[in-house]
Amino acid sequence: MRGFFWRWCKRAITSLLVLLALGSVGFFFAVRHYEADLPSTAEIKEGRYHPPQVTRVLARDGTVLSELFTERRTVVPIESLPSHVKLAILAAEDAHFYEHEGLNYLGMVRAMLINLRSGRTRQGASTITQQVVKNILLDPERTYRRKIREALLARRIEQELTKDQILELYLNQIYFGHGRYGIEEASRYYFGRHARDLSLSQAALLAGIVAGPEAYSPRKNPSKSEQRRQYVLGQMQTKGFINADQQQAALHEPIVLATAQSENAELAPEVIEIVKRTLQQVAGPGAVLGGYTVTTTIDPKLQQEARRSLRANLEKYDERHGLQGPLAPPKKMPKKGSRDAPFEGMPRFEDHKILVGEVTKANDELGLIYVRVGDLEGVVRLEDHARYNPKKLVASKFAPNGTLLRVSLLAKETDPKEIEGKNTEAPPVPLRLESGPQSALVALDIRTREVLALVGNYEAVVGGLDRATQARRQPASTFKPIVYSYALHTRRFTPATLVDVRPNSVRGIRAADEAEAASTETIRLREALAKSVNVAAVHVIREVGPANVVSWAKALGITTPMGPDLSLPLGAYEAKPIEMVNVYATFAAGGQFELPRLITRIQDPNGKEVPLPPTPPSRRVMEESEAYLITSMLTSVIDRGTGQLARGVGRPVAGKTGTSNEAKDAWFIGYSTDIAVAVWTGYDDARPLGRREAGATAALPAWVSFMKAAHAGTPPTDFPRPADVLVVSIDPTTGLLPAEDQTDTLTEFFLSGTEPTERVELDAGVHDALASEQEVPEVPAMERDAETLPALPPPEDTIPLF
Repeated sequence: MRGFFWRWCKRAITSLLVLLALGSVGFFFAVRHYEADLPSTAEIKEGRYHPPQVTRVLARDGTVLSELFTERRTVVPIESLPSHVKLAILAAEDAHFYEHEGLNYLGMVRAMLINLRSGRTRQGASTITQQVVKNILLDPERTYRRKIREALLARRIEQELTKDQILELYLNQIYFGHGRYGIEEASRYYFGRHARDLSLSQAALLAGIVAGPEAYSPRKNPSKSEQRRQYVLGQMQTKGFINADQQQAALHEPIVLATAQSENAELAPEVIEIVKRTLQQVAGPGAVLGGYTVTTTIDPKLQQEARRSLRANLEKYDERHGLQGPLAPPKKMPKKGSRDAPFEGMPRFEDHKILVGEVTKANDELGLIYVRVGDLEGVVRLEDHARYNPKKLVASKFAPNGTLLRVSLLAKETDPKEIEGKNTEAPPVPLRLESGPQSALVALDIRTREVLALVGNYEAVVGGLDRATQARRQPASTFKPIVYSYALHTRRFTPATLVDVRPNSVRGIRAADEAEAASTETIRLREALAKSVNVAAVHVIREVGPANVVSWAKALGITTPMGPDLSLPLGAYEAKPIEMVNVYATFAAGGQFELPRLITRIQDPNGKEVPLPPTPPSRRVMEESEAYLITSMLTSVIDRGTGQLARGVGRPVAGKTGTSNEAKDAWFIGYSTDIAVAVWTGYDDARPLGRREAGATAALPAWVSFMKAAHAGTPPTDFPRPADVLVVSIDPTTGLLPAEDQTDTLTEFFLSGTEPTERVELDAGVHDALASEQEVPEVPAMERDAETLPALPPPEDTIPLF
């Protein structure tokens, strides 16, 4: 009997050893199998793991203009966190984190038994190390295979990183609800402070959220959140992380959440697009989502007022021209190839064109209008176009099927699902309704040339054409001050110089277009600018030489190619609003040119400043006295010329209206002693604005509205007159010194050495005498040598903000 027992024991032990050996071999090969395709930990080990972070775009006063992110996260080093923040997380999630080697074996066995009983993987018993592996290296599937891979990677991570490094990864990776990732963003969202400033009570509340961000959110479930805080504080006291007094003090601290901050996404989308482009240039393509902080020059109050002023101005235009819905299908389809005919082919966003499409259906519940534009299916969100739908009609009533709509393509972020090929059908492309004209406004600080406000469209949506910095439009008569400032610079003209305005004296300009031509043959240069007399401007450029004016315009910052011809003062060539307003800012700054600035500072995620490309130093284009003279002449535009509405600003201002042929472009550009502002209005496809529309009606009202708000509460100041500008009384008819005892005189400004020396004689021959004394010698423009003037530096030397 005893022999049989020993034989049985021997066999049992042998079998057990064989099973153990087979199990070990099986376990070895299983581990090798699962290790074979494990993801690399090199990025984490070598510190090259950089999760997506929030990039913040700030206004000049620190107001957040936008936050750019895919995951709202701001990475903070573990050294910056107080110990009670780290201990609260450990108490809630893994109290023995600093004791184990990455795995909680007891917890894993307990979880496995529960999962076996339930027939599926319900519990995980994950340590902080395992959660780091799951969130960074693996997908979140709940399978035994993933749990094995997770355990293997956890052990590897523990061998390659310190505990503090693992905890830092965890604190910056975990989700806290409401779209916030990481301890820093959670602290900002819930308590309006940095994680380094959290109290013990606040740290416990945040730690309690991790287990169930939706269930334990203090904004959604305050009672459950408070209970969870009590649990965490209890665990901290039990584990010896805090004492009883600290626990009680934290329990009695009231939970005070920060006010949820509304985003300013609609305040300056044009600025955000420029910031994105600049970030990619100076810090690489990944910088947009890399946790950078970009400080801009934008004044949030002025930015808000700029958009309000533009919108109000455009809405008044819409009322004047009946552009507010409902719309209706055409009684007769427009002729193929005409401006109003439906577009054919595949449109491209890069072309920035207005296209005609046909409404195919509408979704009243979602407020969507589906439009076929050539080979593309697009959609208009009606709620984004309240400008044309003030009565809030449903989509099908606003634009029935068959209605032809003028639309443009909006830029859109690429859907990751489309990249992965998971979408079998491309969604409709977002479209912007383009029934009415658009506008742009840009405001510069004259002294610093910082951009204070920048608005490039009515809608304030991301994407599309930013007309303030990208659109090239004919500046019309706003170009005349460039011509006249050069004429003053040559010393051959003064504000009192008489210019020929005889009917039909310039080919292509009809006397009917020149009110002054009916009553006089000559006009003083100041009055010619004030009343925007085209024929006078053409005579001036013919005398000073178009090629010289082209060089002068380039020195003042106009980058658009221009030809040396007589149409320059009529604004026949194109320019950007940002360039034109900077020309006027140069006048206001006494002739000192400087490039506009939009970005003053870029900081990387660690707070280190990113160097901006060097910008060229400011340079003098004209003498201060010359700049004062053109400013003085531009004040006459306001006092008694085409810009009289600007007197409503209630302070000294200078400026010029502009209206291109057929009123396709309407402008007003002007300045005070502090701010220069340009406003442009027009259709993107250069349609005429309509009867009785001009710069004074379609642009100037927005300028006045903005300037009044911008200067509210500040005392008016005069443009300072340089000492070498002379004040002389002249005869208003001839521009000469007045006769003895003449009473009908006026005061005029002159550069030293250009003042009149001839005294008018009050007799019948005065005008004959004037012809020989005042007339500029006739010299063909192209025979005159071009003057060498300072030009803009090459584009590569500057940040291409615009």
